[in-house]
Amino acid sequence: MTVSLLPALEIATGPEPTHAVIWMHGLGADGHDFEPVVDELDPDRLPPTRFVFPHAPQRPVTINGGYVMRAWYDIVSMDFSERREDPAGVLESAAQIEALIARENARGIPDNRIVLAGFSQGGAIALHTALRHPQRLAGILAMSTYLPLADTLAAEASPANRDVPIFMAHGRGDTVIPHDFGKRSGDFLAAGGYPLEWRSYPMEHSLCLEEIRDVEDWLARVLVA
Repeated sequence: MTVSLLPALEIATGPEPTHAVIWMHGLGADGHDFEPVVDELDPDRLPPTRFVFPHAPQRPVTINGGYVMRAWYDIVSMDFSERREDPAGVLESAAQIEALIARENARGIPDNRIVLAGFSQGGAIALHTALRHPQRLAGILAMSTYLPLADTLAAEASPANRDVPIFMAHGRGDTVIPHDFGKRSGDFLAAGGYPLEWRSYPMEHSLCLEEIRDVEDWLARVLVA
């Protein structure tokens, strides 16, 4: 089955990028949402990098009364104690991100120089896709998010990415995806042997300057490595 490429905003930190970061936005936003973050990063600390910010497809979202908006998958319930997931939507979006990885490969950037990143819903797709991707990636950046379809990971995990560096960050005051729920996903991955870096910040469902500085430090390590 051919997967059409998602439209995306692209920003390169230098000519002829040698690395890529594919960064997924949250529910109801679009690829422009994290465009300003690139300006906050010190390009001298990173190799020439192409930041790719795809726009999620438009789809009805149940918790918003079926309103159509950009979403990586449907959200049926915000009851995180008994979460009801949308496996078909997650798998569809994962296939679209795989197509973006393949395009970077075609443009000369190998898998081990690609980071999958995302915020909220986008972070969930980054985790799901990267942990199952058949080739070793540079890293996973997952902010204010959780691990979707966790019960299938053991059977589907890619051996190539069993040691992929993972950076997870969450606001202690997050009322959209509770901090403790995100932390449980981090603990689940750490217990599975994944090399996880976890950070908590005094914020809600957002980013803060301290987090951006920590993200810059992490990107400098995994992309240069």
